[in-house]
Amino acid sequence: MKRRDFIYLTGLGTAAALMPGIPVVGKPIALEQTLEGVDPAKKKQMADVALNAARSAGATYTDVRIGRYLNQYVITREDKVENIVNTESYGMGIRVIANGSWGFAATDNLDNDSIAKTAALAVTIAKENSKILTEPVQLAPQKGYGEVTWKAPIEKNAFEVPIKEKVDLLLAVNDAAMKGGADYINSYLFLVNEQKYFASTDGSYIDQDIHRIWPTFFITKIDKQSGKFETRNALSAPMGMGYEYLNARPQDKIKGITTLYKGRYDMLEDARLGAQQAGEKLTAKSVEPGKYDLILDPSHLWLTIHESVGHPSELDRVLGYEANFAGTSFLTLDKWESKKFNFGNKNVNIVADKTQVGSLGAVGYDDEGVQCKEWDVVKDGILVNYQAIRDQAHILGLKESQGCCYADNWSSVQFQRMANISLRPGKEKKSIDDLIRNVKKGIYIIGDGSFSIDQQRYNFQFGGQLYYEIKDGKIAGMLKDVAYQSNTQEFWNSCAGIADQSDYRLGGSFFDGKGQPPQSSAVSHGSSTAHFTGVNVINTSRNIG
Repeated sequence: MKRRDFIYLTGLGTAAALMPGIPVVGKPIALEQTLEGVDPAKKKQMADVALNAARSAGATYTDVRIGRYLNQYVITREDKVENIVNTESYGMGIRVIANGSWGFAATDNLDNDSIAKTAALAVTIAKENSKILTEPVQLAPQKGYGEVTWKAPIEKNAFEVPIKEKVDLLLAVNDAAMKGGADYINSYLFLVNEQKYFASTDGSYIDQDIHRIWPTFFITKIDKQSGKFETRNALSAPMGMGYEYLNARPQDKIKGITTLYKGRYDMLEDARLGAQQAGEKLTAKSVEPGKYDLILDPSHLWLTIHESVGHPSELDRVLGYEANFAGTSFLTLDKWESKKFNFGNKNVNIVADKTQVGSLGAVGYDDEGVQCKEWDVVKDGILVNYQAIRDQAHILGLKESQGCCYADNWSSVQFQRMANISLRPGKEKKSIDDLIRNVKKGIYIIGDGSFSIDQQRYNFQFGGQLYYEIKDGKIAGMLKDVAYQSNTQEFWNSCAGIADQSDYRLGGSFFDGKGQPPQSSAVSHGSSTAHFTGVNVINTSRNIG
């Protein structure tokens, strides 16, 4: 949880206090209402009112987003249900260009008169903004797609699953953890359904249905004699999937120390092991600081990718648009222009992909009506591209947007957000065991933890959930108090090997904060387990204060 996210999320609802890092947004609605839809023909009619009104008021370009955002929260603690909440946020955002400048306005009154007035207001704002404009907006060309639909390829709509089934699962998870020795456990299920309709003067009418799911828990184990405690959070990844995510299959299981599945999640098994591992952490050996080889599981590496690759390759950060709030980037344009900037070694290939099935950021079209795609950011260790949207594409000489524009709500203006940024797997057949076998002195890290990174996304420190000492190619026992320090270039140049596609998994952030006023987006980062050599490890218990 980032500090800027915390500032944004506090005060968003009483249930949020029971769910660390999860905001409650929208008004409460009845469960059965979450299954109701809005007729696309009705949405097209409303969009046309906005498009025509904006044109009449002087807009040279207009796009309209009609959004229905549904959330469901199921919250438990030990043997109790703490809360069950269903919320809805529904309205329209209208963005225009007039006199070469952007303008935006939004409304949740969706009668024709209110829509027309909101469109006129957006144009008025654009014209006022143009008075201080230094350069007119330059939009990359974008063809219209006509009337199209895109639906997330889910197998089971989680909103249709009875609440009792969800509660029974979470209480069973809690029971398994308590029987395994946990003293406390909170478990949660958070569901999202975004029903988004986009229309523009380019000629697109795009109806999309997007689903996300996040099952998670937080276990605490206390040493009764010393009063010390350890925690173990769920190793689940939030996913762009339906309820099928919770139906782990035998063929999905990856051999390892803890519960690791490819594309599915066994929450019960994770809770049982989580309680056991929290107890083991109480008696684990405290790490000796020094240089170690690191074997980083995808459940951990996703966050390092997010912070050290995802954020610095966002073009708006590179250009300084985020400097006041979130920082800038060490990946300045001159490094890209040189065509030889050494981001990492030849093992490092980073791809941006808004189409990856099961990922949090997967959609058919972004919030500018651009069809989503995949592109290289780092190729054979060299920086080759950034993440850009329609009004930035010309800066990079691109003929089209890369399709990574997003708004977290109908009432928020869309802007450049991180695509799914992932490390490509190794090309040679290689397992986790193969990587460990090559390490003389190292640490195997599983799960994400606390982290710190500077404003340019260069110098950093990362912790995790579980740490295992490696001696002479074998696991030698559990460690604790581990964090590693490096800088982005040094770290990615130390990548000695990556497991193959069979180990590839997604991690991700359900709430990545950015912008003023702040918005939150969901994004995934994939990788296989990777080996990094000679990384500086500190003992966190000796570095307090």
